[in-house]
Amino acid sequence: MADELTTGRLECLFTGSVWAEGPVWVPSSKTVRWSDIPNNRILEFNPATGATRDYAVGVEFTNGRTLDADGSVVQCSHGQRRVERDREGIVTGLVDSFEGHRLNSPNDVVIARDGSIWFTDPPYGILPGTREGHEGEQEYGGCNVFRFEPGSESMTAEITDLVHPNGLAFSPDESVLYVADTAGSRYGVPLRIATYNVHEGRCSARTGTLELEDGHPADGLRVDVEGRIWTSAGPSIRVYSPSFELLDTLPVPETVSNLCFGGSDGQDLYITATTSLYRIRTTTRDAAARHFPPHNH
Repeated sequence: MADELTTGRLECLFTGSVWAEGPVWVPSSKTVRWSDIPNNRILEFNPATGATRDYAVGVEFTNGRTLDADGSVVQCSHGQRRVERDREGIVTGLVDSFEGHRLNSPNDVVIARDGSIWFTDPPYGILPGTREGHEGEQEYGGCNVFRFEPGSESMTAEITDLVHPNGLAFSPDESVLYVADTAGSRYGVPLRIATYNVHEGRCSARTGTLELEDGHPADGLRVDVEGRIWTSAGPSIRVYSPSFELLDTLPVPETVSNLCFGGSDGQDLYITATTSLYRIRTTTRDAAARHFPPHNH
C-alpha cells in the first residue's frame, strides 16, 4: 500500500524550529508557509530555491492555517485569541469572541465551499506556563468547534462534546467532518478522531470515533480526493480509510504536528514535525484543492 500512496523518500527541507505547526501551500507564491509557535514566527519554504525565510515575526503565536477561495490565508492566533486573515502580509481579525466571551486559543481551521470558516478552540495557548501564547482564562467555559460566516458574522458552536478539539478536515463532499481530540488520559478520554455528519452547515451528534490506543495523538489531519484520512500520529503519518481501516504508516524522525498537500500539482505532502519541515511525494492530493484551484498571480 505504501508504494501506492507515496513515492520516493522522505526529505528534510528545514530544521531549526521549536514546535513547527500549521502548514499550508500558498499557490500565489508557490511556497509552504508554517508556524514556529514558541519562537513566535511564521516561516516560508520556497521549493524552487530550496530556501526558507522568516515570513513574519512577532506574530502572536499563530498556529493552523488554510487557504481561502480568494487566495488569502486564514489562520489561528493563540496570542490574539482569534481567527484572522492574512492577505499579502496585511493581517486583519475575523472573529475573537463567542456570545460576549473571548475565545480560548483557536488552533486549526478549514473553509467549506460555502465560504464558512470552521475552527477548533482548545486552551493550549492560554494554559499556565504556556510557550504558545499568553496565560489566560477559559471565558465561555468549554472548547468548541465553531462555524463562522464572514459575511453575516454569524457564529455557532457546532461541536461541544470533545475535550480538546484540535485538527479538523472535511470529507470530499463535505458531508462528514473529522475532528481530532488531543486531550487524552489526563482528562479521562482516549486520544481519538471523531466524525460528525454535516447537513446545510450544521453538525449532527457524533457518528463515529477512532481511538488511538498507543499514546500517539492525532493532531493535524487532511483528507485526500479519495476520502482517505492522512493524520499525524506521534513520529509518523497514518493513512486511514473513511471507515477507519489503517491503510499505511509513514515513519517520520520526529513527532509530527500537522501536514498539508502542495506543490505544482498538489501531490507533494509537506509535514511539520517538532523542529523540522519534511516532504514526500504522493499519488493523491487534498480534497479541498478541488474547491480552491491554483491562482495564477
